[in-house]
Amino acid sequence: MTENNLTEHQLRHVIDLTVESNPTVVGDWLADRPGSWGFLAGKAVMACRKSVGRMLTDHERRIVWHELWGALSKLKQDSTC
Repeated sequence: MTENNLTEHQLRHVIDLTVESNPTVVGDWLADRPGSWGFLAGKAVMACRKSVGRMLTDHERRIVWHELWGALSKLKQDSTC
């Protein structure tokens, strides 16, 4: 039996969906409100886990967090331009 790998497409979809589905919490993150990062990171990890049908490895979780942080940081940068 082969392991379901987290693909770049799945990751991108989950990150986009996490951001789009949680505008209030994204706003909280942009305002540096406590708890917003953990909420969004948890949502993204849970969605990736569901997408691949298994628990994520530590490395995969770190990739999810990194990509989510990058997407949120881009939003912050775009909102200050």
